[in-house]
Amino acid sequence: MTSRPEEPIVIDGGDKACVRLLLELRAHLAGLAPGTLVHLLASDPAAPIDLPAWCHLTGHHYLGPVPGTGGTPGYALRVAAEARATRPDRPWHPAPQEN
Repeated sequence: MTSRPEEPIVIDGGDKACVRLLLELRAHLAGLAPGTLVHLLASDPAAPIDLPAWCHLTGHHYLGPVPGTGGTPGYALRVAAEARATRPDRPWHPAPQEN
């Protein structure tokens, strides 16, 4: 018996600039269960640089480029169970620590 490949959640970022893209991605991931596989489609040329860096900052798991996404570059990541929060208005900055 073979297992079926996991179906990813696909988020179409279109041609948004990376700042806007990360704001939307941050909002989408907040509602997903840890371990969820996500494919982000994004034509911004900075996405292959910014997305792995953002995943490193937040603790989400960057899995790399996704082939065969219909012409728009795609990138895979997995939602982390213990993701680090970022600022709501600036997703590339860690959220302030509460004391």
